[in-house]
Amino acid sequence: MEKPFVTADDVYLFHQGTHRHAYQMMGAHPVEGGVQFAVWAPGARSVELIGPWNGWRGGTDRLERISDESGIWARFVPGLRPGTAYKFRLVAYDGVELDKADPYAFFSEVAPRTASLVWDPAHEWGDERWMAERGERHGPGAPISIYEVHLGSWRRRGNRFLSYRELAPLLAAHAADRGFTHVELLPITEHPFYGSWGYQTTGYFAATSRYGEPEDLMFLVDTLHQANIGVILDWAPAHFPSDAAGLGRFDGTWLYEHADPRQGVHPDWGSLVFNYGRPEVRSFLASSASWWLRRYHMDGIRLDAVASMLYLDYSRKEGEWVPNRYGGRENLDAIAFLRDLTSGIRTDFPDALAIAEESTAWPRVTGDAKDGALGFDLKWDMGWMHDTLAYFQLDPFFRKHNHDKVTFRPMYAWSERFVLPLSHDEVVHGKASLLGKMPGDEWQRFANLRLLYAAMFAAPGKKLLFMGAELAPWTEWNHERELEWGLLAHAKHAQVQALVDALNALYRDRKALHARDFDPSGFEWVDFEDRDNSVLAFLRRDGDAMVLVVLNFTPVPRYGYALGVPIAGRWNEILNTDASELGGSGVGNLGGVDALDVPHHGRPSSLALTLPPLGAIYLEPSGE
Repeated sequence: MEKPFVTADDVYLFHQGTHRHAYQMMGAHPVEGGVQFAVWAPGARSVELIGPWNGWRGGTDRLERISDESGIWARFVPGLRPGTAYKFRLVAYDGVELDKADPYAFFSEVAPRTASLVWDPAHEWGDERWMAERGERHGPGAPISIYEVHLGSWRRRGNRFLSYRELAPLLAAHAADRGFTHVELLPITEHPFYGSWGYQTTGYFAATSRYGEPEDLMFLVDTLHQANIGVILDWAPAHFPSDAAGLGRFDGTWLYEHADPRQGVHPDWGSLVFNYGRPEVRSFLASSASWWLRRYHMDGIRLDAVASMLYLDYSRKEGEWVPNRYGGRENLDAIAFLRDLTSGIRTDFPDALAIAEESTAWPRVTGDAKDGALGFDLKWDMGWMHDTLAYFQLDPFFRKHNHDKVTFRPMYAWSERFVLPLSHDEVVHGKASLLGKMPGDEWQRFANLRLLYAAMFAAPGKKLLFMGAELAPWTEWNHERELEWGLLAHAKHAQVQALVDALNALYRDRKALHARDFDPSGFEWVDFEDRDNSVLAFLRRDGDAMVLVVLNFTPVPRYGYALGVPIAGRWNEILNTDASELGGSGVGNLGGVDALDVPHHGRPSSLALTLPPLGAIYLEPSGE
């Protein structure tokens, strides 16, 4: 166990905002003979521990300030053991008593109970091979295909949640069988409201007890690693809930949040916004990120709602926000925090990923913070997601009038290192499931969905699909029930899963589809101007390796469709989303086409292709 001594160096770094391991000194730490407690509460008149050993009454276990300047209170309580429930009882400056959970607790009671639990998570890891190799799996040229998962609704047993330990072999097998390289867990940090999906976090160091103990989550991560599946933690430092036992007004003052509601209250969620200008808050959050990466072997963190951190006027009207010291809308403290955070991750965990969900055109989200970027490795491409889904929801007759929605992305595709997300946010709150968004009759809807997935896997960028996308459900995701696994008994749905398997395999096995995701030399338009037929054609390349991708966004098959290609000879059709085994009508190119020495589209050779209706085809030269 890392010794939880509160040293002078600890205090200095904590108050400088640069302590990335504050969990070693703060919180509750079992030591020989009892438990050492420490909490930061500079505004409190007094702090004491309450729990079952003293009948949850104060007066027996008062903490002492370690110094007048530190604001840190500490106490050793003999005889306590792991598993003991506790809270801090703080008396605020105005005499009000506040019973608070430990901000640094490693485990908590199952909601709706809110006490913290003394815990020292430990696990005998068996993922040495994965940890040694993950740097290669996270490079810019590596195939990264992420399966986004909400554990409480992925699978259940009746109305009961499955535990981390029960989920482990099932999730590992499913992700591996589908060909995903990573699983991204919607926040499993402790949260009082299950319906927040974890985004209303109260325990930034505690794995939610809904699914078991911390060691069970470690077992889940270890199992996924041994199946060659990485694990990314969705992490929410943009805001926190105002629950009485949580961080809000922790010591009777606005300690973690701003005092001014124009800065400290999030208008969209009614939650509280961290004060990123306070050094101790930066140490708290940076330590949380470090905790999950170090102790739980997480392979990366995905930061939620980064845009809401960057802009002081995010979702606010005139007069509802406070400009920065230069009169601007940029949150300078949040920018500095994010750069420090990503720099710390890069220093301590150079082979881990930092991913931003940033929904605006903020420049240089990805890149090295030393060079002025925010420092993230990857950024969700929300523009691609919005444009693509808006386009696919159109009746094919009108797509020719909106052709720019599917041709615009290469104008900015290499400005950042992007992940293409079809996430949980797109299949809830009345937005309909992906299949439900598609126009036309049942056949056309399934064809459109297959075409959407093929277009996504062909485009430059890493990939993310929310759980259930492989099942093609008709209904929206509902966190109160498990996925509709019974759909796989129906051919059309099972065929969509087969397509996801095939796309992941092609993306992983063909370097042309992933090696230059972030390099413009890896993408080449063949024809982006055929708006009348709503057809796109482009090449993905890695040196001499190439894949030709042709997308027909109408239900009209095209015969003898000419496209220029760089070389003559046989081009094999390696994917056809209209193949009968995938639920299509079987229109295609009978396995391949010979390119003739007939120049077209500025290239020396050309193909005469059959384009399936609402279909995508991938072709590659045979090399013969």
